[in-house]
Amino acid sequence: MAVREILQLGNPKLWETCEKVTKDELESLVPVVEDLHDTMMGFREKYNAGRAIAAPQIGVMKRLVYMHIDEPTVFINPVLVNKSEKMMELWDDCMSFPNLLVKVKRHFSCRINYRDMDWNKHSQKLQGDLSELLQHECDHLDGVLAVQRAIDDTSFSLRSQVQE
Repeated sequence: MAVREILQLGNPKLWETCEKVTKDELESLVPVVEDLHDTMMGFREKYNAGRAIAAPQIGVMKRLVYMHIDEPTVFINPVLVNKSEKMMELWDDCMSFPNLLVKVKRHFSCRINYRDMDWNKHSQKLQGDLSELLQHECDHLDGVLAVQRAIDDTSFSLRSQVQE
């Protein structure tokens, strides 16, 4: 449908908690999912990064995440459970602050429970990169940004200054 503007760090909407999606809203979410896809692909083209995007990043305050790695996946009302005690430390990036990296700790593994666009329930075990990615996106749904999860005051860097 359209490449939408991605809300940037400082926009107060990014700090808001999103509302749950109801089954009767599914049809109205189809163009939102298309916009999330187009917006993420536009971001990829520009920054050569971007695996997932949360609806609030385009100003839609619903519990909806779009991910496209090998194939598109839509997570409606995702809930993370069974978070591992084992943590991993990484430089996190975000489409809402594309040139800034933030060193955070995330759970190495967890399980995500969600619904798809047909309102079917799913549960998937996540580890490593997928685990950290979906923790990041679910944080967006709760109005939490990676900058709030920084390990300490020195856990910020411009992308150009970090040797990954």
